Formats: sequence, structure tokens, C-alpha cells
Amino acid sequence: MSALLKLASLALAAAVAFSAHAQQAKLSPAEREAKAREYFTDTKLKTQADRTVRFYSDALKGKVVLMNFVFTQCGDACPLITAKLVQAKNELGEAFGQEVRFVSISIDPQHDRPQDLAKFAKKFDAVHPEWLFLTGEPANVEAVTKKLGAWNDDVESHSTAIIIGSPRQAKWKKVRPDAPAKAIAEELRQLVAGEIEARKLARGP
Repeated sequence: MSALLKLASLALAAAVAFSAHAQQAKLSPAEREAKAREYFTDTKLKTQADRTVRFYSDALKGKVVLMNFVFTQCGDACPLITAKLVQAKNELGEAFGQEVRFVSISIDPQHDRPQDLAKFAKKFDAVHPEWLFLTGEPANVEAVTKKLGAWNDDVESHSTAIIIGSPRQAKWKKVRPDAPAKAIAEELRQLVAGEIEARKLARGP
């Protein structure tokens, strides 16, 4: 199977999985969380600060999330997308951090150590407590990126997809990497509005 076909099949599988996940919207909050944890898993990864985190419970739970895929030796797509995400972060203002978290996952864990990701984040002005750059044991990174439809044996052909969503709302979608920063921020704001409403409903009258 060619690299292009492999990427297409992985993306299709992830889209189907995300779609099925979205059907859980009618479940109770507790049931929805259990399903989300089961799907995304609590695979252990490392942040740019060399802190061990569980993928679902520590990186995704409780926030509107934007995920993308990087590697520090990338010479074109990764710097451009990261710069755009910095713009989107700035567009969000206080909502970033309070309601929204960015998660950038290295697809080259063999070479990207936590300190390498920290340098990458600093270089592109992407330093923020709620912007996680994740790496880890290669098998763990592979498991997570396969769940997200982004695994590729050839890092140079890695996915440039941007995934945004909310575990609480069971809503997920892919955003084109060439989307304007303002459009990405607006998509996230819509999810934030849904997140706030979901919290109100969970609290009850």
C-alpha cells in the first residue's frame, strides 16, 4: 500500500471512529466520559516539561481541545502551522487556557525528547501552560496517533490535519491546515459556547 493510500485509509478509519464517538452525545455525562476515556485511552506520554501525563485524563478531559502533529526537524509544514496556531491562540484571548487547550503531538518520538519540544515551542512563541507538546515511548506515541488517524512510518509524510473537539460534548472535526487563524479561533469559540452550556445542563436547575 502506498504512503498516500495508507494515510487515506487511516484518516477514513479515524473519521468513522470520531463519527461513532459523536453518536454518544445522548449518553449521560458519566457514560460519555467513560466512552471517551476508553476510546482515547490514558496512554502515558511526556510533555515538553518532561512531565508524565495520561493522554485522555490529563491532556483532553475538561477542555475544548485542538490537536495537531509535529516533529522538531520539520522544515516547512510544522513551523507554518505552529505559527498559525499561535495566531489562533492570540485570537482566543482569555478563552485560551481557561477553556481551550492545544496539544501538539510529536510523530518522531525517536528524536524528539521533551527538551527538544521545549526548544521548538520557545522558537515559535508557543510557550503556555495550556499548550502541551507531547512525546514519549515510540509504542505509546504510535498507539495515540493511530487512534487519531495520524500515524505514518515516514515522518516526512506525516499528517498536517488539525483536529478540534470537546470530549464533554462528544464533538470532533478536522480543520484544514490552510484555514485562516481567525476561522480556527471561531470554530473553537463555538465549541466553547457548547462547553459552557453543557456544564450548565450538567449542574441542573
